[in-house]
Amino acid sequence: MAIDSNASNGSKGKSSGSSGSPSSGTRRARRVRMTGAERREQLLDIGRTLFAERGYEGTSVEEIAAKAGVSKPVVYEHFGGKEGLYAVVVDREMRQLLDMVTGALTAGHPRELLEQAAFALLDYIETFTDGFRILVRDSPVAQSTGTFASLISDIATQVEDILGLEFKARGFDPKLAPLYAQALVGMVALTGQWWVDARKPKKAEVAAHLVNLAWHGLGNLEPKPRLIGHRKN
Repeated sequence: MAIDSNASNGSKGKSSGSSGSPSSGTRRARRVRMTGAERREQLLDIGRTLFAERGYEGTSVEEIAAKAGVSKPVVYEHFGGKEGLYAVVVDREMRQLLDMVTGALTAGHPRELLEQAAFALLDYIETFTDGFRILVRDSPVAQSTGTFASLISDIATQVEDILGLEFKARGFDPKLAPLYAQALVGMVALTGQWWVDARKPKKAEVAAHLVNLAWHGLGNLEPKPRLIGHRKN
């Protein structure tokens, strides 16, 4: 009887130990630690979403950390704080949009270049909506300072070079190319700011109407435009 009792107790002990061990081992196996680079990208993605929804002031480090499942010091370790994270997000979005616009300007015909520029901005808005919301929230198109205004100026510089060559070939003053470049890019950017929420008409139709206004306006330019109203200065 004593032998049977000890064997039974031993068996129970092994059973109890084995029932808990695999479960805890499985839990440990499922928790895979992120690399530093992976954690950084995760924080950028979360920050990008929150900044787009609530803006810089409406987003806190605590919320970013909570959504990432980490403590606040982890955010500070990677970016030095909310300001550093925001700066990286904005810089990425600016480079993305500028690359898409400048990379699209490949056609030889000026009208097709206008189409490509319009499509590039609308493509960016469609694909990177959160990024566009962040850029516009930070600095609306109508303002003359801020990251988005700076970006629009960079894009206008690219268009300016194209317009300058066209103006010279058509007998217009190429010194006016910067003015017209700002007007054209500003028109597309403001339309994009409206379209990000409206999403109607479809992208191709929006691009067609933008080019219609710009191209037919440029097609009928006067070499020396004059004012017809009473005001002259």
